[in-house]
Amino acid sequence: MNGPLSRYLASRFSGLIPAIAVLVAVGFLVGEYMPASHASNGGSPLTAATVQASPPAPASGNGFAQTAKAITPAVVNITATATRVSRGHDRDRRDPMEEFFGFPGRPHGPVPPGEPRGGVGSGVIVSPDGYIVTNNHVVEGAGELAVTLPDKREFLGKVVGTDPKTDLAVIKVDGRDLPFVPWGDSSKLQVGEYVLAVGNPFGLNSTVTLGIVSGLGRGRMGITQYEDFIQTDAAINPGNSGGALVNQAGELVGINTAILSQTGGYQGVGFAVPVSMVKPVYESLVATGKVVRGYLGVGIQDLNQDLAKSFDLKDVKGALVSNVAEDSPAEQAGLKPGDVIVGFQGAPVEDAIALQRQVTRTSVGTKVPVHVMRNGKSLTLAVTIGEQPGAVRVASAEQATDHALAGLAVQGLDPKTARDLGLSGKTQGVLVVEVDPDSVVARAGIAPGDVIREINKQPVKSVQEFEKIAAGLKKDQQILLLVNRHGAALFISVKV
Repeated sequence: MNGPLSRYLASRFSGLIPAIAVLVAVGFLVGEYMPASHASNGGSPLTAATVQASPPAPASGNGFAQTAKAITPAVVNITATATRVSRGHDRDRRDPMEEFFGFPGRPHGPVPPGEPRGGVGSGVIVSPDGYIVTNNHVVEGAGELAVTLPDKREFLGKVVGTDPKTDLAVIKVDGRDLPFVPWGDSSKLQVGEYVLAVGNPFGLNSTVTLGIVSGLGRGRMGITQYEDFIQTDAAINPGNSGGALVNQAGELVGINTAILSQTGGYQGVGFAVPVSMVKPVYESLVATGKVVRGYLGVGIQDLNQDLAKSFDLKDVKGALVSNVAEDSPAEQAGLKPGDVIVGFQGAPVEDAIALQRQVTRTSVGTKVPVHVMRNGKSLTLAVTIGEQPGAVRVASAEQATDHALAGLAVQGLDPKTARDLGLSGKTQGVLVVEVDPDSVVARAGIAPGDVIREINKQPVKSVQEFEKIAAGLKKDQQILLLVNRHGAALFISVKV
């Protein structure tokens, strides 16, 4: 393939051999848009037929056929028509975690504001009442989602929440007694174990491919910010994105996400997000609409032999602290640049990626022992894990009727982000990162890059306060916002 896609992939991932081909929806890149059927109202099924919920039976003997038969009814086709909303300056801004952890987020290609797009991907029903897990890049910027089951029933899907840092998303359809795939345990996977990949490659519905687990814990691929991939040689192609990777018992162990390829097609190296990462993201998005991650507040890097010698260490295991963020949990606990973190909450720290995984999966408010080496001496510090700055609340279509500000996606404003926006490092508020173009806030003039400091003269200091105040607003209430735009304060009235 020598078209624009190949040239983009070659330029984007020139440092990786072969190139990383992220499996975005087929219609988005190849142009094979598969038209969606339209329902009369959001979330309502287009046909009346129903199927009883039926968790898959375990495979026994030559059980691949049994497993495939049980799983395929719950792997859906997702057709998206999209109108992407520009994030303004936020698209060009460094992710706050890039400084503290050194791992940038997944790149976003330039897309003109308001440009309609369409595409096809896969999703996995994980509950009989219609919750579906898929990839963020399948639904990103979607204006409408058509979800088609293998039995030809069609539904309109609503985005519950997205997590670009893991390339995961949750959508919901209004259904009952739907077929679903039960959760498995990806931590029990072994290299060489058989797995099945189920999805809709190139629009070929209910395609099942067989392979083995080729590797575990794959990171540093440059696909997403948080990486802990299952590698498999089960055939994965464009359109498989968001589909199921299941074990021989018919349990979900991963969500197929990307391939390593020089051509953009299958070459025997595919990657799936493990259920150990998927399930917490799913549960958090369903419960709160956002993903809350633990935060330490350090810049870290791997060790090599020379660095280990310089810091009087016997081996290269651990994460070297290169920076400590101001007022962070790390600074409050006494961590310093030059410390080498070798243990976290009683578990050894192999490298920087391992520490990143351990911290982000720790509940906010947990007090953990952190074992460090400082000037050749061992010491243990007690750190209370904070909430990662920049947690984004994604407003879904279902939430849009709750209050007048539900058309906004906002994130926390840490001192560095404030300074990047030309504000005082002590400025408080929440940063607007996306605006629903059909919302009343968009019509009032709120734009990505604005910092909301007050709602009806009530100070807004965090995402949690924003949500609490916004939830108390009445549908017919006029709202007065104090925002900071490009360093200048102004009031904006939102008429509902």
